[in-house]
Amino acid sequence: MKYVKEAGSGEYEEKKSRFIGELYPVKSEEEAQEILQQVRKKYYDARHHCFAYVLGEKGEIKKQSDDGEPSRTAGMPILDVLTGEDLRDALLVVTRYFGGTLLGTGGLVRAYTEAAKAAVAGSRLMEALDGYEAVCEAPYTLVGKLQYLARQQEVPELSIEYGAAVTFTWFLTPEKRDAFEEAVRDLSGGALTLAINKSRWYNS
Repeated sequence: MKYVKEAGSGEYEEKKSRFIGELYPVKSEEEAQEILQQVRKKYYDARHHCFAYVLGEKGEIKKQSDDGEPSRTAGMPILDVLTGEDLRDALLVVTRYFGGTLLGTGGLVRAYTEAAKAAVAGSRLMEALDGYEAVCEAPYTLVGKLQYLARQQEVPELSIEYGAAVTFTWFLTPEKRDAFEEAVRDLSGGALTLAINKSRWYNS
């Protein structure tokens, strides 16, 4: 799943109608409504402010609005972009300035979809990965080998602390846990073990 690290925006134009997409991180329906009001004030002269949001770790709360556009031509396409990107705790608003030419239902769906995608592309996202925090205390003589092993297996190093020994903290996905534990044991001749706890890592 992904979250919005930095809000962003993007635009799409079709037959002189201008579609402005904006993506925001939100934690509640109240916050989503507050941001929506701010967008309406910012673009007070626009005809439509269509939106969708997804809240909760499992996307438990989903809401969308066509805001006066024909049914399912705006809110649903915007929501489809959010769910297609596997985004959580996100509000996506697409503001339309009417260009004088009717686009038809197919044209509207395409335009709102493209504006929503442009907003996502213009934002900074981070991926949430569930896995394990693995801590290992190692002698200085093994530091280089352990760092090489972690790079080789594409295991992110969260921190490294230097004291009497060197303490590594890595993030392991469930798929990589067993292989990395075994590799650390082999590398150290069985001398090193990992202290493992469940964790979540945000990859941005």
